[in-house]
Amino acid sequence: AGNRYLAKRAADGGAVRVEIIPTVIDLLRYRALARSPVEAPRIVWIGSPSTVRYLQLVRAPLEALSKEVSFTLRVIGGGAFEIPGVKVEILPWSAETEAAAIGECELGIMPLEDSPWEKGKCAYKLIQYMACGLPTVASPVGANVDVVIDGETGYLADDAATWGQQLKRLLLDPDLRMRMGACGRARVEQHYCIQQ
Repeated sequence: AGNRYLAKRAADGGAVRVEIIPTVIDLLRYRALARSPVEAPRIVWIGSPSTVRYLQLVRAPLEALSKEVSFTLRVIGGGAFEIPGVKVEILPWSAETEAAAIGECELGIMPLEDSPWEKGKCAYKLIQYMACGLPTVASPVGANVDVVIDGETGYLADDAATWGQQLKRLLLDPDLRMRMGACGRARVEQHYCIQQ
């Protein structure tokens, strides 16, 4: 199973032997780039048209932040999406360009609802972000709680106020982004790559 929740479901369903095998990426495809401070950091979200709805969960914090801090929200693979007052950059998804498109950003997000479907998710986008050396902000749901080390590789945020606070902290502090991004990359190198 890809996470503890799915493993428990399998065991509860009568599976005799259950192993947890985490989601992994190929380190050769994802690079942690040397970063310098930028005037308008990019927040990245990657997904599909069926999952772009999760960005509605952070609509209010992003709207509020756009009045205080300059940033761009890069949406990869989600199709058309907009938030009033927020500069949104829409990119199509492709296997060939996804790693580079993530790597051009400064931090990654993974908002999720807290329901059985989402608990089964295995934090792939967080692992992609961290492989590129990006700090993350994510909902504490499913494998997210195992992948993100809160306060070290990024933050877990369970309400709009916390999302706003943690995003603002990262947007305003390039040194913090670099430190957390380096910790995230090291975590992927140790636990979430095919090389291991």
